[in-house]
Amino acid sequence: MKKFVILLLTFVMLFSMTACGAKEEAAPEKTKLVLGTSADYPPFEFIVLDDNGDQEYAGIDVSFAKKIADDMGLELEIVNMSFDNLMASLQKGEIDMVIAAIEASEERAEVADFSDPYYTDLPPMVVTKAENVGDYTSLESFDGKTVGAQMGTTKADIVSNDMMGANLVTMSTVTDLVNNVVYDKCDAIVLDGAVAQQYAENDDNLAIAEVSLGEAYPYCVAVQKNDPLGLLESINTTVAAVTTDGSMDTWIQEANDLSDQAIE
Repeated sequence: MKKFVILLLTFVMLFSMTACGAKEEAAPEKTKLVLGTSADYPPFEFIVLDDNGDQEYAGIDVSFAKKIADDMGLELEIVNMSFDNLMASLQKGEIDMVIAAIEASEERAEVADFSDPYYTDLPPMVVTKAENVGDYTSLESFDGKTVGAQMGTTKADIVSNDMMGANLVTMSTVTDLVNNVVYDKCDAIVLDGAVAQQYAENDDNLAIAEVSLGEAYPYCVAVQKNDPLGLLESINTTVAAVTTDGSMDTWIQEANDLSDQAIE
């Protein structure tokens, strides 16, 4: 009996030491901030070639994301994917935040939390073939026409809800949408204003129709619902700084200068 008690006490002590050791083991320190974006949207996020011929990310949102990471003392890692997969990847914890010219809609707010606004674009615009732009002077002009928008965006909602009679076609990338207009596979596409201007200015085949699609809504940074990583406070501090110290104006100019080099 005495031997049994000694063995039992020894087992308890060993178990306690193991448990204490496990408690003292600290979680790995976070060194990277993982950004999810859709790099087909100049001037906000796009890909260019650097001086060595290697691909690199550029744009207003990319510069902004780098500043957020710097302010946190973290290295920025960029994960590029189609826009319609961004929120799902954020929910799964595959990325830490989304910056992709994204508005904080009620539907998105159900699955993510959003920062303070950091930029408000020009109102949405309609891009068509230059030779046909005169045919489109009102929303009614698109009755029976095929109008494209990026999948998962508020631009798709505009086509469905405001352009009555239009046939909506959605695609994952903006470059596919633009090519569909150029090659007469759809009649028009709806894009954010600054993006529409970039494509129209860099392709003589395209033009912007004089049609009003309402006001622009501000862009925000999306993080996981309830902010489990505790990112929003630091992000909002960066937002407040860059929207008042001239940084955003600098990034806009840099992005506009590079946009014509964007790789499809």
